[in-house]
Amino acid sequence: MKQNLWINGESVETETYRPLFNPFNGEKIADVAEAGKKDVRKAIDSAAGAVRAMAEMDAHKRSDILRRVAEFIQEDREECARLIAEESSKPLKIARGEVDRTIMTYTFASEEARRIHGETIPMDAAPGGEGRVAYTVREPLGVIAAITPFNFPMNLVAHKVGPAIAAGNTVVLKPASQTPLSAYKIASYFHRAGLPAGALNVVTGSGKSVGDVLISDDRVKMVTFTGSPEVGKHIRENAGLKRVTLELGSNSALIVDEGTDFNKVMPRIVTGAFSNQGQVCISIQRIFVHESIADKFVSTFVEEAGKLKVGNPLDEQTDLAAMISANDVARAKTWVQDAVENGAELVYGGESDKQILKPTVLLNAQLTDKVSCEEVFAPVVHINTFIEFDDALAQVNDSQFGLQAGVYTKDLQKAFKAAKILHVGGVMINDIPTFRVDHMPYGGVKLSGNGREGIKYALEEMTELKLVSIKLD
Repeated sequence: MKQNLWINGESVETETYRPLFNPFNGEKIADVAEAGKKDVRKAIDSAAGAVRAMAEMDAHKRSDILRRVAEFIQEDREECARLIAEESSKPLKIARGEVDRTIMTYTFASEEARRIHGETIPMDAAPGGEGRVAYTVREPLGVIAAITPFNFPMNLVAHKVGPAIAAGNTVVLKPASQTPLSAYKIASYFHRAGLPAGALNVVTGSGKSVGDVLISDDRVKMVTFTGSPEVGKHIRENAGLKRVTLELGSNSALIVDEGTDFNKVMPRIVTGAFSNQGQVCISIQRIFVHESIADKFVSTFVEEAGKLKVGNPLDEQTDLAAMISANDVARAKTWVQDAVENGAELVYGGESDKQILKPTVLLNAQLTDKVSCEEVFAPVVHINTFIEFDDALAQVNDSQFGLQAGVYTKDLQKAFKAAKILHVGGVMINDIPTFRVDHMPYGGVKLSGNGREGIKYALEEMTELKLVSIKLD
């Protein structure tokens, strides 16, 4: 299979193609086009040329296009899930869940396209404002550059493309190098749905040849990026006056207070720790358990982790498959070994087979170990204990990240205290930090980024607020 670029509603060949391999079995999936700087500029030309057509398109027409895209994905649900599983090694049953969420995300975008509105301003509330009627409107920014990661290759594309199109913008999309086929698939659905040529362009290639051109071109009015803090900083420092939304990951923590019925919630906690091989921005990485229940919690957690089936992502029963690259496996294992050398106890896992890393559980890691203070992005969890609830809150906050945190407690006062004290973008009371539904505001603080996703909230980021004031005679 040969995958070309998608520019101005057409399949575009390039001079260079790169082989794409299945992370699980190493089999070649496709030859994927590598865009050069000239190709990226051509994509921006195309997006800029479609700005007026998209801005002038009626809201109900944009809504209908997004609805049709959701319907196409629903019709091809199994095909889309298998595509995700093959290029990212996401277990098939989890890939189906991603497809379902993608359908919901475009459905929300379709609905929000019809609800973009402003407000009236009481100008006479201030001296000198008498005799005026004023209102606000939201207008599209223009060309938006969307840069997406490998771990949710359809739904995280939807979280950028969906609100951008709903608002009447045009898009140049750069998907992750390992998972480009899902993005090209989505582009084909938008083409079938009647999106004007140039309104959505997809270019694949290195961050240097694609990303830097997108960031530096003045016609691009916004960059929305999900990925590493290092790349996020580079974008922020080089984007000039462009609007920038960054979702940069985390080392998400869970507090389990005394009195928690962890037998009831343990399957959910284990899922939050190891789903998609831990390659989730809000995957549970740090668990702080009250010492009165710690021994039983650990034994139950390890027992539940041991039930997970590791293997072929296309196997209906598989829970964990290959990580995205051999380098990521090696890095995670090095961090685990470093933690053990610093005094942590490895109670489960730690072994790997090719690109599969077995679910790994550490006890009493130092908060300065990389498995704690950095984003491990692997099926690795450490469990520490606390006596005082305030100490647990302090340990969660002792992080350079702040995306989401979870707290299990039966004490209402502690729940409200956690909601107030935890310095994160989202606090999940009596749930795991890995919880997300696609219309809620989603984003973080500190090195976890800035701005919010979730269709309504992304729309606000992707539109300009204009005031209209009319002086009455």
